[in-house]
Amino acid sequence: MARAAVCLLRCDLRAHDNQVLHWAHNNADYIIPLYCFDPRHYVGTHCYGFPKTGPHRLRFLLESVKDLRETLKKKGSTLVVRKGKPEDVVNDLITQLGCVGVVAFHEEATQEELDVEKGLCQVCGQHGVKVQTFWAATLYHRDDLPFGPVARLPDVYTHFRKAVESEAKVRPTLQLAEQLKPLAPGVEEGCIPTMEDLGQKDPGTDPRTAFPCSGGETQALMRLQYYFWDTNLVASYKETRNGLIGVDYSTKFAPWLALGCISPRYIYEQIRKYEKERTANHSTYWVLFELLWRDYFRFVALKYGRRIFSVRGLQSKEVPWKKDLQLFDCWKEGKTGVPFVDANMRELAATGFMSNRGRQNVASFLTKDLGLDWRMGAEWFEHLLVDYDVCSNYGNWLYSAGVGNDPRDNRKFNMIKQGLDYDGNGDYVRLWVPELRGIEGAAAHTPWALSSAALSQAGVTLGETYPQPVVTAPEWSRHISQRPQGRSPHPRGRRGPARTPAQHKDRGIDFYFSRKKDV
Repeated sequence: MARAAVCLLRCDLRAHDNQVLHWAHNNADYIIPLYCFDPRHYVGTHCYGFPKTGPHRLRFLLESVKDLRETLKKKGSTLVVRKGKPEDVVNDLITQLGCVGVVAFHEEATQEELDVEKGLCQVCGQHGVKVQTFWAATLYHRDDLPFGPVARLPDVYTHFRKAVESEAKVRPTLQLAEQLKPLAPGVEEGCIPTMEDLGQKDPGTDPRTAFPCSGGETQALMRLQYYFWDTNLVASYKETRNGLIGVDYSTKFAPWLALGCISPRYIYEQIRKYEKERTANHSTYWVLFELLWRDYFRFVALKYGRRIFSVRGLQSKEVPWKKDLQLFDCWKEGKTGVPFVDANMRELAATGFMSNRGRQNVASFLTKDLGLDWRMGAEWFEHLLVDYDVCSNYGNWLYSAGVGNDPRDNRKFNMIKQGLDYDGNGDYVRLWVPELRGIEGAAAHTPWALSSAALSQAGVTLGETYPQPVVTAPEWSRHISQRPQGRSPHPRGRRGPARTPAQHKDRGIDFYFSRKKDV
């Protein structure tokens, strides 16, 4: 009897470099590409009960599922869609069809996803169906790491990076056939649910967004083509990546990477091709550097398991975190009275996106200036980020909170210095905090330092039209007096990507894990 392979797709919503589909095409008579809208993804977060999948990410996910269905249809197949737990849906398919010989999927790294995999194995065991799994979440394959089992993963990122760069190789991408094996007879493709079906409303698109892009493999590949080959923007990425305004200051690959719409190995191959045909420089390397950073968080999750979600973190460190919900509301709503923080938090709420520079700052502010439980921030990001990736999100928050496995001693960002460094004219603040549009130049970062006459002229009344700061840190004062007067000679306004200040030009992630405090 002809045998069918159920290909359960989760965070691998692409046809290119998809080992599950590639293997099934070569080893089964029928292929059933399957995506399940798991109801567990649409409940509250673990500690604080925010909706797990917020409106921006849900819209992006629905676009990605629709796009993959269209791509597979062009290959003579389709994407079967169901609402339900994957283990229940797969059980029903096996029972209904009677010809399923194997269930294939890519392995994930964190507990909820591993629980699904355990359930799938139990279902398949009960039916005598084979399970075929693959690892494809990272640039470097788990089995190719130079230090052996993941339990021996270095606890310092630099040690990991240097070992992998010098001793490991990236596996080549896989090409999927032009025509796939057909769907098993009797399988209905099913309807793709609407946002309303899943308890959300379409958030619309804010014209100020730095990520006005749609979900799906097609858009991801177009973005790479644009950023690398059409514009050569990748050749200046290291200089522009700390920008705040506009689409082009960074690659913006993260949302597509999070859902697997683009393969990290494909990005790697395109970078190597670009370096060979156009130019190789610090910027082209930096794209790979950050893919490797993404790998590291995935491997940290494999090594430490549930501990990445623990309030005490990887060091089992006792910190007297506060759980002041009123203070947290000020943070999440962008009403802290600290403009650089508020601008970033409002951008996140309105668009589902925030720059890397912004994320580091608002996380430091929540944990170090406000002293709030870092998991409040991590779960709020989980709810809203269009590029939410469980390993990267929780890994970054652990580090920001000082409970990761990093060498920092309670390091914190200086909100005023950061604002002046990366938004020297205050353009970003005025874009997202319109109450402060009457304040010119860098003064928009510190409205409480202005005279009552200056505030009156700008139409700002602290405590009424814009909040007084909920906290002020002593280290801010030395930068308020050094504020640039008037407009900066290097404006980073709406129409152009922000550039990294010269004094920070060669700073990489390694720098941010140093013990230097004045940042």
